[in-house]
Amino acid sequence: MYDKSLVQDILNQILNASRTVQDRFIPIKSASDFTNTPEGMEKLDAICMLVIAIGESLKNLDKITERSLLTRYSAVDWKGAMGMRDIITHHYFDIDAEQIFWVCEHQIRPLAETVKQMLDDME
Repeated sequence: MYDKSLVQDILNQILNASRTVQDRFIPIKSASDFTNTPEGMEKLDAICMLVIAIGESLKNLDKITERSLLTRYSAVDWKGAMGMRDIITHHYFDIDAEQIFWVCEHQIRPLAETVKQMLDDME
């Protein structure tokens, strides 16, 4: 069995990071909003850093729970979320702003909602 308190801490970190991504993404209406200005590039960098943190935390969470927690919540592509961390980390200079835009637009909110549900279920 895993340390419930540690798992909750990690889930809260993921939830907070995903909410910060959502907040930072609000003014972004297209991938070019990331790439056309220095401010957009800073926003892309900041979001990528949080996506890396989310992916790394998910990997740690999966390890700590002996791969028993994430599999119970199939609404999220956990492997894809962890893989995005690897893509950004290992290919940082080749990041595709379109891909990050798509992740922010389609994947972050469901991830946050699922993590919130996981926390609620642990109470």
